[in-house]
Amino acid sequence: MIEEQKKLNLIDFDRNALESYFVDAGEKSFRAHQVLKWIYHRGVIDVELMTNLSNDLRSFLKDKTSIKLPQIISEKRSEDGTKKWLIGIDDENSIETVFIPENDRGTLCISTQVGCALDCKFCSTAKQGFNRNLTTSEIIGQVWLANEVLGYFKNEKRIITNIVFMGMGEPLLNYDNVIKTINLLTDDYGFGLSKRRVTVSTSGIVPGIDRLKEDNKVSLAISLHASNDELRDSIVPINRSYPINELLASCKRYTESKEDEPITIEYVMLKDINDSLKDAHNLVKCLHGIPSKVNLIPFNKFPGTYFSSSEIDTINAFRNVLIKSGIFTITRKTRGDDIDAACGQLVGNFVAKSTRHQKNSVGLN
Repeated sequence: MIEEQKKLNLIDFDRNALESYFVDAGEKSFRAHQVLKWIYHRGVIDVELMTNLSNDLRSFLKDKTSIKLPQIISEKRSEDGTKKWLIGIDDENSIETVFIPENDRGTLCISTQVGCALDCKFCSTAKQGFNRNLTTSEIIGQVWLANEVLGYFKNEKRIITNIVFMGMGEPLLNYDNVIKTINLLTDDYGFGLSKRRVTVSTSGIVPGIDRLKEDNKVSLAISLHASNDELRDSIVPINRSYPINELLASCKRYTESKEDEPITIEYVMLKDINDSLKDAHNLVKCLHGIPSKVNLIPFNKFPGTYFSSSEIDTINAFRNVLIKSGIFTITRKTRGDDIDAACGQLVGNFVAKSTRHQKNSVGLN
């Protein structure tokens, strides 16, 4: 067991890192491409079955490396077809991953941390506390496992068409592992997804947004949920570090090209908290000059919460204000709420070691 832990996990490498590893080992860089295709195109995780590698190289990889994935503990299926997997990542901790099938797409919602430290008041995950960041292998492993369960490796028919980093945790507080995962998702030797089909959702980590713009610019979603700092400070505490004006300025930088996808603004509708017509008009002012589209999300209840969802008439009136101002706006259909797989309901099982990030301790690794 100790010996196995010392081995490098090949699932933790993106293409650049794996090429460097093979070159340092005296091999050609294209060996990395072969291994990646075995893992992500064919679903092969036993190096003995990678038949276009030499016997010596396979022996070397068996001795020095491993291909270790997290494990599915259980699966729940919703009446609407949504699937939620509880995935074990070590002896104490597990996370949740959700697959949402639709007629024209299949969306996988993946987690990036064990719990979450940001303490958004309307989120069940935040109430569970925080343990640690997931490794690259634990993040991309969710995608690999889902593809295996859904039959992608057997028939090579793409079932998962979209990836959203909207599960447990704040992706941009686990930046290095998230960017390596994005590289594997969008690399032709990896899962080969279009950058427009990979979305990172953040509560507003401005330095991370700016880095993502330079490193691998995928689609971006902002969990905004309020149109003024006073309210957002109370329900999304990270706003005290990166206020709305600073956050939206980073969004404007992210969409500096006319070819850029609009940023998705996520707005959970909380009854008598953020759902008035005044809030709607203030949101219009906030988003002026930023290419954006708005998802209004009916609040999904969880045990112990004091929030409730806005009434449908209130949501419709709010949406109409945005639409009349020229902002493309939809009300997100709740999926998987009968298995607690809807937005804000993911919890997993884990031991919380730290529950809060202080302003001066927010980092990107």
